[in-house]
Amino acid sequence: MKRDDCIFCKIANGEIPSRTLYEDETFRVILDLGPATKGHALMIPKDHADDLYDLPDQTASAALVLAKKMMLRMKDRLQCDGFNIVQNNGESAGQTVRHFHIHLIPRYVGDGQQIGWKVTNPSDEELNEIKDRITGE
Repeated sequence: MKRDDCIFCKIANGEIPSRTLYEDETFRVILDLGPATKGHALMIPKDHADDLYDLPDQTASAALVLAKKMMLRMKDRLQCDGFNIVQNNGESAGQTVRHFHIHLIPRYVGDGQQIGWKVTNPSDEELNEIKDRITGE
């Protein structure tokens, strides 16, 4: 199902032109108009899901398979040195469009991009408490 007020639904379903790299019945992969590096692409499902929490399991599984397929093609054709796969969920995590999508970012030695986080140093007690909360122990 698509939403009429969602720009990614319109792009994924061909209502708004894009530089399409790949398309099937479930996804459209396009070049990002504000790329981090040469070849930065977006994988967008044609059916609307706000984020990964909302995405059907079958579509989530297919997304990873397609991400690998696209990475292999892009690595071969762009001769990149590495790859980042970035998928944000929620505003606090950097999601700016409320439609699930995956960034495929080819990386090149010396490209100047930084995708990462500040490493923290939790105590053993904090790590145990977090583990117990997640596992329900």
